[in-house]
Amino acid sequence: MKKWLVPSLLIAGIILFGCSDSNKETDGEKPPQAMVDIGDQSYETTLGSYCWKSNDQSTCVDMAGPKELLKGKEPIKVKSGENITFVMNYEPQPNEFHVLQISESSEVEVNVEDNRFSAPLEEGVFYYSYGVWWMDEQEERVSNGDAVYNFALKVE
Repeated sequence: MKKWLVPSLLIAGIILFGCSDSNKETDGEKPPQAMVDIGDQSYETTLGSYCWKSNDQSTCVDMAGPKELLKGKEPIKVKSGENITFVMNYEPQPNEFHVLQISESSEVEVNVEDNRFSAPLEEGVFYYSYGVWWMDEQEERVSNGDAVYNFALKVE
């Protein structure tokens, strides 16, 4: 049985994971769907890389980054500074997360409080990588599952 270590390295949007043995299992064949709520609308994210365990079978999938995964999809239109909220109808909720904002000129980690952040103040298209981990409560630095969710915003 597998459980996953916290990413050992985060460079330019690439996340490297390690695995170790465990007996904890998550539900479902893939990580749960994550949504972003903006105003009174909900939008699906695109599942990227993940490690997940179901029916005594561990699966790790490595996917491209948000720009490649979202190629051809329309970005979500938002107003400058608008609130974006992450929503996942799943228990247990992930207990660690990181959000990376990617534009044409930079990559920056986004400050998220109470599952919420603000859209950039400048106009343009911004790609987001929302990485979440279900960290083991008994063993430090060990994850029982992880997933990266991707979406794009067009600030007008």
